[in-house]
Amino acid sequence: MEKAEAKRRIVLVPVPAQGHITPMMQLGKALNINDFSITVVEGQFNKVSSPSQHFPDFQFVTIPECLPESELERLGPLEFLLKLNKTSETSFTDCIRQLLLQQGNNIACIIYDEFMYFCGAAAKEFKIPSFVFSTSSATNQVSRYVLSKLNAEKFLIDMEDPIVQDKMVENLHPLRYKDLPTSGVGPLDILFELCREIVNKRTASGVIINTVSCLERSSLTRLQKELGIPVYPLGPLHLKSSAISGLLEEDRSCIEWLNKQKPRSVIYISLGSIVQMETKEVLEMAWGLSSSNQPFLWVIRPGSIKGSKWIESLPEEFSKMVSEKGYIVKWAPQIEVLGHPAVGGFWSHCGWNSTLESIVEGVPMICMPFDGEQKLNALCLESVWGIGFQLQGKVERGGVERALKRLIVEEEGADMRERALVLKEKVKASVRIGGSSYKALEDIVNYLETE
Repeated sequence: MEKAEAKRRIVLVPVPAQGHITPMMQLGKALNINDFSITVVEGQFNKVSSPSQHFPDFQFVTIPECLPESELERLGPLEFLLKLNKTSETSFTDCIRQLLLQQGNNIACIIYDEFMYFCGAAAKEFKIPSFVFSTSSATNQVSRYVLSKLNAEKFLIDMEDPIVQDKMVENLHPLRYKDLPTSGVGPLDILFELCREIVNKRTASGVIINTVSCLERSSLTRLQKELGIPVYPLGPLHLKSSAISGLLEEDRSCIEWLNKQKPRSVIYISLGSIVQMETKEVLEMAWGLSSSNQPFLWVIRPGSIKGSKWIESLPEEFSKMVSEKGYIVKWAPQIEVLGHPAVGGFWSHCGWNSTLESIVEGVPMICMPFDGEQKLNALCLESVWGIGFQLQGKVERGGVERALKRLIVEEEGADMRERALVLKEKVKASVRIGGSSYKALEDIVNYLETE
C-alpha cells in the first residue's frame, strides 16, 4: 500500500490582538478545509485561547519573545510594532528553519499579518512563497499607501488649510484628506514611518484582504494598481469557517435573554476589545438607553471603563437603569447575537470585523468610531452604503436617546435596514460557488498547489 502523501503546510503569523487573531484563524480554517496543514507561529503573550479545543488540526509554535509585553505600554502600539519587527526577524527565521528540518520541505507558503513584515526575510531566505494578510478594509490599505508618501511635519501644516482638508483622495470618493486614519493612533511621524515600512518591505507574492468586491470595488482597483501584485478579496472570512474563539471568553447567557425579546427591538452595543471610556460617558450612555425605552444588550469589557476593573465602581443608579430594560455581559458571541431575530441595530466602534459581521446579518448601525480605520469604516457605512449613521459630538443622554429612536423606531432606520438586507444578500452571494470571494480563495489554492 502506498504511503499517503503529507499535506502541504501553511504557516500563519498573526498579530497578538483579538481583532487580528480571529480573522487569521478563520483564514486558517478555510485553507485547512482545502487540504492544507496549518502551523500558527505565536509570541509568548496574547496567544490563542484553548488552541487544542478549537483548532485540533492546527499546530501551534511559540517563538521566544524578543520584546517583552511591558514594552507595549511604555512605547505605545506603533513604536512597539516597529521595534517588534526589528527584533523578531532572527527568531522567526530560526523557527522556519526548524520546521523545515523537522517536517521536510513541505511549507507551501507563509501568510503573515501586514504588521508582522519581519516574516518576509525568512520567506526570501528559504525561497518560500508568502502572502500579506490584511484584517482591515481595502480603503484603509489605500489610505496607508497614501500616508506612506507623506511627510508628518508638512501634513500637519497642510491640515490647517480647509481646502486641503476637503480635497478628495484620488479615485476614493467620498474620502477626503481629513478622513485619512491619522487620529488617535500615536505620533504622526511614527505612524508614517510604520506605513512606509509596511509598504516598502513588502516582498510577498500577493495580498489577501478580508473584504468583498461588491463593498470596495474602487479601493481594490486602486490598491491593485499601486501594489503591482495580485490582491485577493476573499471575505467575509467568518462565513467560510465555523465560530472561532479568540482571546476573550464569551458569555452565552445573553442568547437566552434575547430569546425573550420582540423581533428587531434590541440595540446591541459593543465597542470592541481595546476601547476605553470615561465613567461619565458610560453613565450618559446608560441614561440615554434607559430613556429610549428600547431593550438593549450591552457588552462592557473588564477594564474598558477607565479607573475601574468592571462596573462595580459605578453608582447604584447605573444598575437600576440597566436592570429595567437591559442586559450586560463582559463579552458576547457577536456573530450569533447579530444574527438573532430580536436584534434591530448595532451600536459599534466600527472595527472592520464588526462592520463585516453586521453587514452579513443585515443589521444597520450606530457608528461611534474612536480612531484610525474605524473612522473610515464609519464614513463608508454612512456615506457609501447608507446603512448607518455617526453619533455627533460628545456622548450625552439626549443624543443617545435620539440615535436609538432614529435607528430602531423611525422610518429612516427602516430604510437603512432595507438597504442593509440588500447588501447582506450581495455579500453572501460572494462566498457561494462562482462568487467573487469564492473565486479568490480558489485562485490562492490553485496558486499554492502549482508552486
